[in-house]
Amino acid sequence: MLNKHPEALDYKAIRIAGIEDKRYDISIRDGRFASVKETVLGEPAGQMEQLGQEGHGEQNGQPGPDGAASPQADLWISPGIIDLHTHLAWTDFDHSDQLKRSSGEVEVMQGAAFGATLRTGVTTARDAGGITPQTIRHLVRNYGHPLRVETSSEMLGAADALGTKFLEGRLAEIYATGAGWVKIMATGGLGAPAEKVLDPVFSEEEFNFIVRHAHANQIKVLVHTWGGVTIDWSISAGVESIEHGMFLTADQAGRLAESRTAYVSTASIYRIAADPAGVLALPPVICDRAARAAEAHSRAIGYARSAGVRLGFGTDYATPALHGYNLQELDTLLDYGLTRAEAWESATSGAAEILGRGDDLGRIAEGYLADAVIWNADPFQARDADVLRESIVSVITGQSEAELAGGK
Repeated sequence: MLNKHPEALDYKAIRIAGIEDKRYDISIRDGRFASVKETVLGEPAGQMEQLGQEGHGEQNGQPGPDGAASPQADLWISPGIIDLHTHLAWTDFDHSDQLKRSSGEVEVMQGAAFGATLRTGVTTARDAGGITPQTIRHLVRNYGHPLRVETSSEMLGAADALGTKFLEGRLAEIYATGAGWVKIMATGGLGAPAEKVLDPVFSEEEFNFIVRHAHANQIKVLVHTWGGVTIDWSISAGVESIEHGMFLTADQAGRLAESRTAYVSTASIYRIAADPAGVLALPPVICDRAARAAEAHSRAIGYARSAGVRLGFGTDYATPALHGYNLQELDTLLDYGLTRAEAWESATSGAAEILGRGDDLGRIAEGYLADAVIWNADPFQARDADVLRESIVSVITGQSEAELAGGK
């Protein structure tokens, strides 16, 4: 199912998800798309051959080591999914529960999270706090799951709101990990009372200091905010993305669009958290807060879509019960008014642009990294995430484990 860094892989007359009535001949060489050309009519459809993958063809659901082409069912290809907000280091919703686990148990669960995330078609993730580049390299090297991960290492929250001098030291610690992002917990979340959830965690001076300092050190900034004045601060300060934002106003959406600040709504997690009988089984007070957030989210996403805000796909998934079910976010985005094309763009080319990787990631195009998903049914016609997940034939990762483990 997982095809790691293929040296030579060819698909004949395959369909590209989202493009109707056309087929393509696609060649992958050394983990990149070497050729993407429209198929000449009259050639047999849905064939594929793999070269130079001796010993790996059969286990990946591909042709054997002789490299011969074998007829396949009608296939579709899409770019690999990019999850811009996940928590791969976390094993429990309540972090006090994670502290009760041994370091070895936590590591095994983190490795399993990497594997589950890849199997669902996510080939790139931005971890929104909790994991370091060093841990990622260790997991890739020792568990063999070549998930590409950008990190923000530790989050800056209420315990760090101790003035700019203190924050300068905390930022230096985050930079030292090699993280490419700083995450600001600008408001509360599900743990905060409803009447206080929009209250700023930092002063405006502290908030602006963090953003200026990070940008001066070529580090990007994402902001956890449920809404209110911290969205205004984020726009003015020029952060790269805001997360959640369920109480976003129409006026703020317009200014987000003008500033090109991305909005990663992470909408599905709140519907999941609102269900007292769901996989998280949270206390009633938390379920009630999540239900209010979910109700507001559909309006916020509608404002953002109407204003032309850059939308990014993110799940905020953080437990074994959720890792591997990332495609549920597509269902929620569709329910909240996005078209199928808009939802998929937020998870592929749009997400790559938010990461600053729009020139080599998130598209089926020559020269791009061959991160892709092969489907046995049209993913744009799937009824829901369960059907979509079941139609995955294989996941292709363009970058090698050695490159990822080396931090490249």
